[in-house]
Amino acid sequence: MRNVLCCALLVPVLALAAGILQPVTALAPENGVPNVTTAPIPAPAPANQGPSIPPRALIGALDTIGGTTYDWWANGPRLTAIVNSPAYGVHALWMYSTATTGTDFPDRNMRYNFYDYSTGDWNWLDVDHMQSGVNVFDKRAGYGNIVADTAGNAIVGGHVSSGSNIVPRVAKDAAQGAGIFDYADGEPALGVCQWPPIAVNQNGQINIFPITDAYALSYSNIAPGNWPSFSTPLTGIVPSPGFPTHNLAASKVSSKVALTWSIQTSTGIEDGYVNYSTDGGATWGNGPTLLDLPMAYGGDTVTSCHITSLFPWYDVQDRFHIVANFMPMINDTGYILPSQIWHYCPDNTPEWSRIAVASVDPENYMYAIGYNATLACRPTIGQDNDGNLYVAWEQFDTLNYEPTTSRARADIWASGSNDNGLTWGDPLKITDAGTHTMRFPAVIDMAIDGGSDEDTVCILYLDDSIAGFYIQTEGPATPNPVVVQRIPGSEIPKGAVAEQRSVMPVSLQAVAWPNPFSRSTRLSYAVPHRGVVSLDIFDAAGRIVRTLASGQSEPGRFSVNWDGKSQSGASVSEGVYLYRYTLNNRSITGKLTLTR
Repeated sequence: MRNVLCCALLVPVLALAAGILQPVTALAPENGVPNVTTAPIPAPAPANQGPSIPPRALIGALDTIGGTTYDWWANGPRLTAIVNSPAYGVHALWMYSTATTGTDFPDRNMRYNFYDYSTGDWNWLDVDHMQSGVNVFDKRAGYGNIVADTAGNAIVGGHVSSGSNIVPRVAKDAAQGAGIFDYADGEPALGVCQWPPIAVNQNGQINIFPITDAYALSYSNIAPGNWPSFSTPLTGIVPSPGFPTHNLAASKVSSKVALTWSIQTSTGIEDGYVNYSTDGGATWGNGPTLLDLPMAYGGDTVTSCHITSLFPWYDVQDRFHIVANFMPMINDTGYILPSQIWHYCPDNTPEWSRIAVASVDPENYMYAIGYNATLACRPTIGQDNDGNLYVAWEQFDTLNYEPTTSRARADIWASGSNDNGLTWGDPLKITDAGTHTMRFPAVIDMAIDGGSDEDTVCILYLDDSIAGFYIQTEGPATPNPVVVQRIPGSEIPKGAVAEQRSVMPVSLQAVAWPNPFSRSTRLSYAVPHRGVVSLDIFDAAGRIVRTLASGQSEPGRFSVNWDGKSQSGASVSEGVYLYRYTLNNRSITGKLTLTR
């Protein structure tokens, strides 16, 4: 097992503070017990934070599409979990179980739901969210991802139990959103492998990229018309990662395929690799290419990938992208903060662009973020019908902690770009976790077409009521909702405002425009230094109508829309309202006029 020393770093001078050695890599119990020799789980915090605070979406709306007690969805990077078949609907996938005791999870499966455009609703919803959705596989399964072929049918990969072995399997739906699956078994062609991401090309070829329990990579595919037979696997892909850090992408408009993974070197640096094929995996060019990582931290600090880093993707213009989270390496030691989110596209100059920086002051690093994570990590990417790019990731708030596990809670953040990733909008926190933790986000590959209206960006994630993983013995099993947050594309800041980052604010600022407004107004506010912010709307009687932002914030410029609705989602009457922006103990108040 690989361990990373957790240490707070001050930006931009990167001065080291006292580090905390903690295990940050672990595998699911079926693949070996967690590494508990380096440090025990911290004792529960002695004080309780008070009453339970439900999570909420800060923008957009939530659909609860399922549930699970299995709260460990990825050992390494996030895989595709929500995809759009534009003529038919939206396919969604998650890791599922209802078990609340033990470590075997006999009912574990990949669970599927489908938003049908013809009905305007999800196909399988139940009053009990744990009963929503349908199982994909007919035997115990897990660690899969979902794509869709050109006919609009869901294709799901995963690994299944086969006697004492774990082997890859692919499922194909009988029709769009039918939930009736046929199977292609990976044995004996692929042998004993697991964690098999899949991707589909424009001609329907299904590509699969599994890894053995000895961490040997292999590639195979199911050619069009050859279901359910796998091709002879390509093996001997080196260097071997030593951990399931691998991922896969395929173009929907050509025969291009890309494989990515990262590997820890003898000095502790995690290098990133990519391997390209332009002919559907028949040939692989000059072999794996070492990614030239950006100078994310400067000085003598080396940029390193993390085991959760690499998410590859092809857009509908056939351009290749990677989104990644990087950590700093100092004197051959890796630190999980500050963490940075970056975008890579070989068609851009420069190829790398920074999306976000996440950090905390040393005195505010109160509670550990846990296994297999950096402060901001597991980014995924998608686009809308106008070519705008969207990235979502999980980011921890080390001042918001779970008392029973002493684990920090996470929120979901997002950013957008309107110039193919050359510049990015200011990072936007889209959830308020409350006393829950929001984990494993996946942004839709193609936003829902709004026609004459704006497109809708969908982000799927786990709403876990207890921070810390049950299967890593960090807390109890809970029946957690699986949600899809639907966000108007205009609500996510794009690259046009990114230039403002070079001019950091020096004072408290807040402004609303347009004002007066009839449908929505955008409130922009400046955070001159790190602190706790809140942005609230009040009526004339001084009652809170809506909270638009709350929680710990980094310095920078931020914006959020108010759509003239209350906290409950009801439209408020026209009239004069007040907004109050607070940073720590200082506030700014302004007037808003709503006309109908």
